[in-house]
Amino acid sequence: MARTHGRGGAGIRKTNKKGATKGSGAVRRRGLKGKGPTPKAEDRVYHQKHKAKQRRERSNSGRHDATTELVVGRNPVVECLNAKVPASMLFVVAGTGSDERLTQAVQMANSRGIPITELPRHEMDVKTGNGMHQGIGLQIPPFKYAEVEDLLADVQQRNETGMFVILDNITDPRNLGAVIRSAAAFGGHGVIIPERRSAS
Repeated sequence: MARTHGRGGAGIRKTNKKGATKGSGAVRRRGLKGKGPTPKAEDRVYHQKHKAKQRRERSNSGRHDATTELVVGRNPVVECLNAKVPASMLFVVAGTGSDERLTQAVQMANSRGIPITELPRHEMDVKTGNGMHQGIGLQIPPFKYAEVEDLLADVQQRNETGMFVILDNITDPRNLGAVIRSAAAFGGHGVIIPERRSAS
């Protein structure tokens, strides 16, 4: 006969619990285990930065190759051709009114063996991101920027008093071009722009 304790309960305690009676069975340890580094915000599909990255990629998909740049406007294109900047393509918008500069650009491109492509206005607008191209664009290799330290070292080697123009938040390429031309005209040694939030 089983021995009872207290109020008539059985000597053996019954329980409905399954598994180990002691410890968590490593459940807590697994719960504390890391899941690796947190992904970047732009890699998380629910994050705003991911959506902004997708919008950028969509808008850039119609633009020229990322390994090239596009010089637009009749005077800048002619000046690039005059300076013999290496170019891979001249774009001309269909139906653009011809003038002396446009004719000159086409003739120079022909003489240098640069292919000329005619394209619709909306395609050129997509390539440039705006409609300020005057119906012409020249595809060239990307500009190679120098480091500030290299500019300063170059001035020191020449034993000259350096003149640099430092710009911030200049986002219009035409304004940047005007400043660069002015700096060159006054004998400046360089124009310094930030890596981000600036025209290039």
